[in-house]
Amino acid sequence: MYWEAEKECINREALKQLQLERLQSTVLRVYMNVPFYRKKFDELRIDPDAFRSLGDLRKLPFTSKDDLRVSYPYGMFAVPLREVVRVQASSGTTGMPTAVGYTRNDIKNWSNLAARILVAGGVTQNDIVQIAFDYGLFTGALGLHYGAERVGASVIPISGVNTRRQVKIMQDFKTTALMCTPSYALSIADTIMEMGINVNSLSLKYGLFGAEPWSESMRHELQEKLKIVATDNYGLSEVMSPGVAGECSERNGLHINEDHFLVEVVDPETLEPLPEGKTGELVITTLTKEAFPVIRFRTRDLTSLITEPCSCGRTFVRMNKVMGRTDDMIKIRGITVFPSQIESVLFEIEGTEPHYQIILERKAAVDELTVLVEVSESIFFDQVRKQKDFIERIKARLASEIGISVEVKPVEKQTLERSGGKAKRVIDKRAL
Repeated sequence: MYWEAEKECINREALKQLQLERLQSTVLRVYMNVPFYRKKFDELRIDPDAFRSLGDLRKLPFTSKDDLRVSYPYGMFAVPLREVVRVQASSGTTGMPTAVGYTRNDIKNWSNLAARILVAGGVTQNDIVQIAFDYGLFTGALGLHYGAERVGASVIPISGVNTRRQVKIMQDFKTTALMCTPSYALSIADTIMEMGINVNSLSLKYGLFGAEPWSESMRHELQEKLKIVATDNYGLSEVMSPGVAGECSERNGLHINEDHFLVEVVDPETLEPLPEGKTGELVITTLTKEAFPVIRFRTRDLTSLITEPCSCGRTFVRMNKVMGRTDDMIKIRGITVFPSQIESVLFEIEGTEPHYQIILERKAAVDELTVLVEVSESIFFDQVRKQKDFIERIKARLASEIGISVEVKPVEKQTLERSGGKAKRVIDKRAL
C-alpha cells in the first residue's frame, strides 16, 4: 500500500537525477540567502554553481546543532519571515533550543511525507488515529496530525494527557492507530492491564512509534501487550519531523524519503564516509525545504543503510532502527554501551517489567553502572536465594552482552518515572 506510488517506487537512476537537480538548487539557495552557509562556502572556496554530481556533496561543510543554536532564532532561515507560516522549536533539553520555520509549500510537503509514513505503517482513511505526543513547539505531533488528515483518517489530538484518560478515549472513540513514543506506549499497555480491560475488546490495530530509540524486543512486547502491528518512524525537528523515514509492513528497515532528503553515514569521529552496511552517524541534507534548508546536518543518530530491494516495492534506501545517539553513548571503563543493548537483554528475562533506568556513578575513582529494573511482584516474595539467583542471572546476561560487569537493583512496579515524552533512560551522576 502506497501514498504516492509513482514517487515511492521511482527508478533509481531517475531518483539520482532528481536528487542532483534538487541539491544544485538547494546549494545555490543557501549560498544566496543564509549568511552562515555563504561564509562557510567562501572560506572553503566552494562555488555553488560548480556541482555536477552527487559525489560533490562531500565538498560541502557539515552543519551541527551548535551551528543552529548560534543562529537562533532566525539566522538560518532562507526566506523572509513574511513567507514563513509556521515557527516551531526543539525541546532544548540539552541546551538552547533550535527554531525551525516552514513556508506553505514546506507544510504541504511535510503533510505528504507524513502521509507516506502512515500509509506504509498500515493507516488508511478508515482509521481513527490517536496522537499521544505533546502538541506545541515540538514538531512531532503536528506532523503526524497533518499526515493523518491528508490520508483522510479521523484524528484524535489527545496530546499527553493522563494515561487513564488515554485508555478511556481509546475505548470510547474506537481508536485503531496509536502514535506516541514506544516507552509511553508501554505505560499505556500497563494501564490497560491495571484497569482490568481486555485488550482484545479495544479496536487497536496499529502503533506508529518514534522520537526515541527502541529495540526489537520492545517491539515484540508492544505487539503482544497491545495486539497491534508496531512500526518505527524517524524524523527530527531540524530536518522535518516526522516524515524523513518510516517502516513498511515488512518491518525490515525504515524507507528514507530520498526524493526530499539526501543521506550519508559517516564515522562520528573522523567524519569520513563509511562503507555500506557499517554503523555510523546519519547525516542529512534537505532537498526541498524552502524556509529552513540544512546542508549535511549531523543528526547524532547511529544507524546503517540497507540498499537491497524491499519486497514491498518501494525503491528508497532504508535505514536500520536507530541504535542510539552519539551523545547518549555510555563510555565506561573503556567500553561503549548503548541503552538499547541493556533493554534488549531485560526484555528477554522472565520476571522483569519493560521499565528500566541506568545510573552511572564514580566510586573510588572507578566508574560503576547500575541498572534499576522493575520486576514482577512475585520476585519480592521469593526466598532470598531465589532473588539472588534472579539478579545474578540478569547480571550475567548483561555482562555477556555489553562486555563489562554491572550492578542490578530490582525495584517494584510503578517505581520508575513514567512520561508521555521521551523516556529518560540514563542518569549520569559522575559529573555531579
